[in-house]
Amino acid sequence: MPIDNYEKVWHNGKFIPWSEATIHVAAHVVHYASSLFEGIRCYETPHGPAIFRLKEHTDRLVNSAKIYRMELPYTCGQLAQATIELVRVNNAQHCYIRPVVFRGVGELGVNPMKNPIEIYVLAWAWGKYLGDEALRQGVDVCVSSWQRIAPNTLPAMAKSAANYMNAQLIKMEALTNGYTEGISLDTHGQVSEGSGENIFVIREGKIFTPPLSASVLPGITRDSVMTLALEMGCAVSEQSISREMLYIADEVFFTGTAAEITPIRSVDRIVVGKGQPGPVTRALQERFLSIVQGQAEDKYGWLTFCNQPVAASR
Repeated sequence: MPIDNYEKVWHNGKFIPWSEATIHVAAHVVHYASSLFEGIRCYETPHGPAIFRLKEHTDRLVNSAKIYRMELPYTCGQLAQATIELVRVNNAQHCYIRPVVFRGVGELGVNPMKNPIEIYVLAWAWGKYLGDEALRQGVDVCVSSWQRIAPNTLPAMAKSAANYMNAQLIKMEALTNGYTEGISLDTHGQVSEGSGENIFVIREGKIFTPPLSASVLPGITRDSVMTLALEMGCAVSEQSISREMLYIADEVFFTGTAAEITPIRSVDRIVVGKGQPGPVTRALQERFLSIVQGQAEDKYGWLTFCNQPVAASR
């Protein structure tokens, strides 16, 4: 399926046409995966397009760059403003936004330090990441044979392209075997995360999620769900989760910018609970979507509203 992209892309301080947002084959990123990125949703609301937790996403991008010793020529505030302007220039009512930072053309060798830093921010219209029915009916997943990266190999707290080579193996294995998604275990055999999602488990009224030490990305939707769970009177316990806990759980669900809150109805063809989204998952999903879609009060200040002064095409 072709990308339903918006026409303008932000590149190093300027807007350029999508067709011109290209890189050279000799760019360092092509050979050594020296790339960091973010995934941000902009929702259509009654008050106009609104970007979900823009500051937190931008902060995480800057922190990823710090971990990889990439000195960015823009501040968090400047990058956030560029993202807002991207929505405005493209007259986007809703979109998925992808800031990406990578090392460009300089030297071809493992040492990246002499290669220039390139920054792009692009956007496209993207529906439900795991399928149109995923949010309503849930998805069937498997435990992958591919482990999550060890904490002393690649930093899981950085959202880097290199980490997603591991994610691709998890995803392809799941799809090849007839599942929608895969769940990886960490190097200790405990539950880590999906190929691109954090995971939550509910059993006997208690909510659990793997800790950051289980090689999970510090998800922003993950953090949002923990906030909403506390609002509902149920704190989330960050602790190690064994594989078999997935089989005997009452409810299991994914979270992520792309996946939002997606119920899991089976793991390794073992039905989770009653094989349909459970009451806690559904309540969290409805509360989350009501806020990000502008139907409920945004009391946590998660939304950045954008006006639409410029018309553009996709």
